[in-house]
Amino acid sequence: MPVLVMKFGGTSVANLDRIRRAAKRVGVEVAKGYDVIVIVSAMSGKTNELVGWVNETSPLFDAREYDAVVSSGENVTAGLMALTLQKMDVPARSWQGWQVPLKTTSAHSQARIEEIPPENINAKFGEGMRVAVVAGFQGISPEGRITTLGRGGSDTTAVAFAAAFEAERCDIYTDVDGVYTTDPRICDKARKLDKIAFEEMLELASLGAKVLQTRSVELAMRYKVKLRVLSSFEEQSDEAGTLVCDEEEIMESNVVAGVAYSRDEAKLTVQSVADRPGIAAHIFTALSEAGVNVDMIVQDISDEGRTDMTFSCPTDQVARAEQALQAVKEKGELNYAELLADRDVAKVSVVGIGMRSQSGVAAKMFKVLSDEGINIKVITTSEIKISVLIDRKYMELAVQALHDAFELDKAA
Repeated sequence: MPVLVMKFGGTSVANLDRIRRAAKRVGVEVAKGYDVIVIVSAMSGKTNELVGWVNETSPLFDAREYDAVVSSGENVTAGLMALTLQKMDVPARSWQGWQVPLKTTSAHSQARIEEIPPENINAKFGEGMRVAVVAGFQGISPEGRITTLGRGGSDTTAVAFAAAFEAERCDIYTDVDGVYTTDPRICDKARKLDKIAFEEMLELASLGAKVLQTRSVELAMRYKVKLRVLSSFEEQSDEAGTLVCDEEEIMESNVVAGVAYSRDEAKLTVQSVADRPGIAAHIFTALSEAGVNVDMIVQDISDEGRTDMTFSCPTDQVARAEQALQAVKEKGELNYAELLADRDVAKVSVVGIGMRSQSGVAAKMFKVLSDEGINIKVITTSEIKISVLIDRKYMELAVQALHDAFELDKAA
């Protein structure tokens, strides 16, 4: 039988009533003739509670025990979902990561999936099981310890299963009914997209859109897994939600597909460093070793052999960045006049595969921001993306103005 993967996020399984509702959706797909692999998250709020218990017990915790604790939330949901399906007379059983087995690296709390052998689950499908309810977010290391994939890892689990089992599609059920041109909470003209290309979704996810985890989109693009984002709270049709697919499957699209934003950004400037080979390596090696996620990077024009280096990072990593750069300065490996941190900025981006073939997007974006009196602090571009750093107080205005200017409320 064809295989369908269905993933239910924390809000979709937040209590027993919602688990029952999700189970009914699974039952509908079983009735259509699918063997179904259901990936479940922990009940809403449960993972945060478990993480809090770990931190309270041992602030300097053993990451292996951290994984053992925080992975338990998904185990509870998987068991309850399997019991609910059995009560509906649907042959189902729960699977923990080690039982599949979902094989990962040994990087506890941030493990990466290496292999999902399909034999065990396929054998049970052959014996009459119709639904495998798999605990998301978890796997097993080469040493035989439980691992977790990082926050949002259940999305990655679902896509990986869809690839491993050559599923017809991977449906991601969440608390939104699809992917929008921007956040409907700050722009009432935001429009739900019927389809979006993998590359566009990857950029939007990495730039702040929280609909899908970035790693899950990367996997889907690599293995050509069709993703569908749906609401678990609304009645569904075969055309519901947003399909994330190959660019070739989209007949017509706007030049810009969406506007993304991230409010938790900071801008740091390393003032007056020597303009010579190796300086950038010293700066960004130190930041990398400290676990700072650097995004936008701009180097000023050299003046008398000195230059400024500006970069952005998440707000909660500023202290770590300052400490790392101060340490290399004290070692004599880097000499700079001052490190300036601006924690009151936001990143706003426009994304679209149409940018490859149409000019003028950057000019239009900058003109719109200028007309609104919004000053641009940093600019970065890629083939299908333009991002700017601006003062945070103008973020919502910028998103709304760009959404209007590129007429994203209208279909192509």
